[in-house]
Amino acid sequence: MNDALTIRMAAAEDAPALLDIYRPYVEHTAITFEYKVPSIEEFAARILHTLQRYPFLIALCGGKAVGYAYASPFKERAAYDWAVETSIYIQEAYSGHGYGKALYDILERLLTAQNILNLNACIAYTAHADEYLDNHSADFHAHLGYHPVGTFHKCGYKFGRWYDMSWAEKLLCDPPETPAPVIPFPQLDKALVAEILLRAGE
Repeated sequence: MNDALTIRMAAAEDAPALLDIYRPYVEHTAITFEYKVPSIEEFAARILHTLQRYPFLIALCGGKAVGYAYASPFKERAAYDWAVETSIYIQEAYSGHGYGKALYDILERLLTAQNILNLNACIAYTAHADEYLDNHSADFHAHLGYHPVGTFHKCGYKFGRWYDMSWAEKLLCDPPETPAPVIPFPQLDKALVAEILLRAGE
């Protein structure tokens, strides 16, 4: 991994750089089932909306954005508060260099500080790899401790063909009998957040 890697919170101003990472996933892969690349304004709004409750991280190598990761609600009802969905995107040229692992490591540390217990990843999956989708994402999540829990078959249609959706989960700890309340990300201790961010790449 490049020693110049830094991870920080994303801001609305990062939307153009993060869209440059996301655009190829929309236009050339079935990794995301989104059909249309969002506008800069829409993507900036997504960043700000996420940061109201959860971390939205950007990874930079030599000052260049190379990936991002964030959490979102698993479900909106209160009983699901301790579970989140995680998402990650790495610029293709920087894939396989440890940046994804570093992003998820920091994300997990921050979510743990929020008292989140359960991580869920919704992963496009195929029984037969093609030019739009292989199962690298499923393999990546498995390597980081996510366990497959179910597959929805032929539930996503993109590029004129059907794809499956696999769910994988990772428990950050054994759930206690009575969980501590979830702390919204903006209410986390700022010094603790800064300390966690400095541990990128450890």
